[in-house]
Amino acid sequence: MSRNAAQTHARLRAQEMEQNLVSHAEDNAGTRRDFLYYATAGAGAVVAGAAIWPLVNQMNPSADVQALSSIRVDVGGVETGTQISVKFLGKPVFIRRRREEEIAEARAVDVSKLPDPIARNANIPGEVPATDENRAMDEAGEWLVQWGVCTHLGCVPLGDGAGDFDGWFCPCHGSHYDSSGRIRKGPAPENLPVPLAEFVDDTTIQLG
Repeated sequence: MSRNAAQTHARLRAQEMEQNLVSHAEDNAGTRRDFLYYATAGAGAVVAGAAIWPLVNQMNPSADVQALSSIRVDVGGVETGTQISVKFLGKPVFIRRRREEEIAEARAVDVSKLPDPIARNANIPGEVPATDENRAMDEAGEWLVQWGVCTHLGCVPLGDGAGDFDGWFCPCHGSHYDSSGRIRKGPAPENLPVPLAEFVDDTTIQLG
């Protein structure tokens, strides 16, 4: 091999080695970039999950609420014409033992003229009419159990014959409920709902 040919061969070999080194460096750089990308994305997902979890978790019922998904209330001391209020699932529940006059007044109402003609009773399936018979706990109508939360903005209405219809009245925005807990006047759109409730014996009501 001539001297010029040897020099040319050596130069070509050096260029080939340089190209291989550049290609190898680019491959390593690409691998590092991919690793950094996936590592950053993974860390971002973990951080986002950690931030969102408390928001999701706080929407679940707390342990104490879940433990009280059913309670029993002794109503043996409730006199006719009075009511008690108990806390259930974080909200008040009104339990009223009605007088005969209250029952008669509630049962004389024309349901077709009510702002909300639906009973809103969780113990009766379907949207049954809001007759007093469909809202009271017992056939005689002596016991009425309902959530003590105004259906307008969630205030707690006054009871013991308050308002224009001898039932409950929400002074916050002027909603009047009758002696069966049905909305009769004011901004509230619905009757006071009746929760799941039953007598487990003569003097005990179970809620939930």
